[in-house]
Amino acid sequence: MGRRSAKLLWCAATDSTFERARLGEREVLAGKCIHCKRKLAVDLTGQPIANETVEHIVPRTHGGTDAVENLAIACSRCNQGKGSRLDHRPWSDPTLQAVISTLRARRRARMRPPLAGLELPPLSPPDQDTAPADSAQRGRGTKSRGRRGR
Repeated sequence: MGRRSAKLLWCAATDSTFERARLGEREVLAGKCIHCKRKLAVDLTGQPIANETVEHIVPRTHGGTDAVENLAIACSRCNQGKGSRLDHRPWSDPTLQAVISTLRARRRARMRPPLAGLELPPLSPPDQDTAPADSAQRGRGTKSRGRRGR
């Protein structure tokens, strides 16, 4: 299982909107996008069913980690939109801070212990492959996910 699949599975397992369900012949975890509440599903191996993505609440460009508390599941449309609108902004930007605050509150409200009976893979250490969250890193949006200025 890849890291992305592991992150998706951990997010779904610890998000109270996600519950076991059947989708055709597959058993899945079905829940809602952290942004728009669109119905989403992840199979029990962590594979997305349609357009499910890992959302970093604090973007990696601003030092966000892969800690499960900083991760949520979002549809690709919402995740890409947030990235293209906000990732390049400085850390002090009020809009960026408001979105992070809203998403943190939503994630905390949805957080639960992992669903019983799921075989969850080990999650890599939170800071293993992310930039440090020091002040030198904050505000240096180095990646772009689309056109700016929409």
